[in-house]
Amino acid sequence: MKILTKWLRAYLPGLAVDDARLAEDLTLRGIAVEGIYDLGPGNGSLFEMDITTNRVDAMNHYGVAREAAAIYGLALPGLDFALPEARQAAEPFSVRIEAEGECGRFTARVLRGIAIGDSRDWFAGAEVATYFALLEQKRISNAVDASNFAWLAMGQPTHAFDLDKIEGGIVVRRARKGERLKTLDGVERMLDPEDLIVADHAKPLGLAGVMGGWDTMITPETTNVLVEAAWFEPMAVRGTARRHGLHTDASHRFERGADFNAGPVASALVSRILLANGGWIEGELVDVRVAAMEVRTASRKPVALALSEVRRILGTTVDEDGIGAATVEDVLKALGCKLVSQQVGKSASQLHPIAVDDAVWLVTLPSWRLDLEREIDLIEEVARVYGYNRFANTLPAFGEGLRALPWAESEAAVRRTFLAAGFHEAIGSTFCSAAEAALTAPQPGLVVPLGNPLSEEAGVLRPSLAPGMLGMIEGNLHRDVSDVRLFELGTVFSGTTDKVDERPAVAFGAVGSLPEQGPLHPARMVDFHDVKGVVEQVLARFQARAVYFDQFPAEAGLTPEWLHPYRAARVAVEGATVGWFGQLHPREATRHKLKEPVLVGELYLDRLYKLPLRKPIAREISRFQPVRRDFSLVLDESVGWEKIDHALAGLQIPELVDWRVREVFRDPRLGAGEYSLLLGTTFQAVDRTLREEELQSFQTRVVEAVGKAGARLRS
Repeated sequence: MKILTKWLRAYLPGLAVDDARLAEDLTLRGIAVEGIYDLGPGNGSLFEMDITTNRVDAMNHYGVAREAAAIYGLALPGLDFALPEARQAAEPFSVRIEAEGECGRFTARVLRGIAIGDSRDWFAGAEVATYFALLEQKRISNAVDASNFAWLAMGQPTHAFDLDKIEGGIVVRRARKGERLKTLDGVERMLDPEDLIVADHAKPLGLAGVMGGWDTMITPETTNVLVEAAWFEPMAVRGTARRHGLHTDASHRFERGADFNAGPVASALVSRILLANGGWIEGELVDVRVAAMEVRTASRKPVALALSEVRRILGTTVDEDGIGAATVEDVLKALGCKLVSQQVGKSASQLHPIAVDDAVWLVTLPSWRLDLEREIDLIEEVARVYGYNRFANTLPAFGEGLRALPWAESEAAVRRTFLAAGFHEAIGSTFCSAAEAALTAPQPGLVVPLGNPLSEEAGVLRPSLAPGMLGMIEGNLHRDVSDVRLFELGTVFSGTTDKVDERPAVAFGAVGSLPEQGPLHPARMVDFHDVKGVVEQVLARFQARAVYFDQFPAEAGLTPEWLHPYRAARVAVEGATVGWFGQLHPREATRHKLKEPVLVGELYLDRLYKLPLRKPIAREISRFQPVRRDFSLVLDESVGWEKIDHALAGLQIPELVDWRVREVFRDPRLGAGEYSLLLGTTFQAVDRTLREEELQSFQTRVVEAVGKAGARLRS
């Protein structure tokens, strides 16, 4: 952003400091001046400024002058552009806002008998030719120059239409399917139904807040002009501009939140410049407002501010008197706020927990500062204008110990389990594409889009960690890292733009071979059961009465689309789904150009964190002999080990210290649909040697338990 100090001093004739000091003081207040260029005697300096996106109010000369006036305690005259008396019109010009959620205000002024030509300096100090020359701003005609002058002066985009080419009146609406518009850059564009446009009663006239149309542009033959100054919703302008690949001076400001009340003033400024070449005004200014949008912008509710809170947040200053009530009032009033003192009492104490002798204000926010919303924002403004360099270098007081988050211990247990299993922790992007979100979201329809995405690949908040995990696995494999085992602990998002829910989750992925672990365990490719084992280890960290894995038929459509329909499993704890894992769907593997089978999964940690962690208990090692007993069982193919495991655990025999599968085999001599399992058990007491009659009792109970689970002893 280029700013002329000559122009600033026209607004602030009492500005006594030199340009170098002005640049330093503005920079210290967050209005950064990155370069100063001397323009010669009488012309002052040119400031190259870096204005942050939230400070659209300072992206113009009057806005920077407002900052300077606040810093030096100067009075800034208001912008008032007097116009000649209007001639009476037969009827007011027709303006209708159909897209009330995207256009909050639209002003229109009719000028007739205008001579299109060179711009003239219309009052002392407003030297259009001089300012444009110093800014290296090309002069085109008084109609174009007037609009450019308005946004350079006060930051409000405007547009001038050839009135004789408008049919009926103005309508602000969404585009209709199939409509076309040739914009001022000479490009004919197919409009999207989501585009916000300014139209007349027959055709589109321009992309609202972005660029005007070719057919109604001002030409040397134009004599009648319609001056537009409006307020458009930032998201609507941003969406239209992105769809058509445009970025203009107007869209740059509208996308960041323009001043709702600036339209009439900017319209008067543009009209004043045009009328300098002759002509007259027909009818009064047409000003159409949407009440709901005005409440959201120019008429927001006052914010309660307490002096005690200002002092508590900002701390000690180098000045002995510190920040007082007068300082707070001077700063905020200079920035455009209106303050009403509140008497400290019951009503005031409801607004803020304050002391009896405290100063409290209700602060009305200026229409040009949409970035101010809360009390802390006002406190930041006080600190900024007061000067961060005027605060004492002190450490904040801290009287309490560190408090871990409620789920910190559970998160640490999950992390340790994955690390112990040979996985490496990774961190992925918080964003993903809309297509990836639709594929992996646990709850369809609750994906949260970004208001200003960096790209289509990062257009929504991630509803799942799976897209990021797949991207990291893909990146490793494509860089010749063949053995990959990764996990990511992070936050996933769901809900709507107005209300976003955040939940913790963990995603994990594995591909390649497992390292050799001795002669009995040679190197092999990682498979489904390896990943299942890791999931079981994670779940074992939590106290749960019922943990099981199951599958759904492929035709049921219940398995997530990113997993193989026949090689995936659901994880359920206490009857609730806590995650999914399995082999990546071949379709997704092809899309990511992955040739090797990839095992991937995700656990919903917010559900696991509701369970208490298991507390490890150290038991004394028994000095007495363990006794091993094996049982050869025959089971139906429908009976899995999980059912046998639960049956044995339910016996609650203290002396039954271990049970496991020794061997599984299938033999044609068994019944159809049956298999054989060798169950190994170990019995041991901590205080005695087990007697034979005790072992017989235990064996009988084991046989009865597995029999109820669907197994029989092999004869």
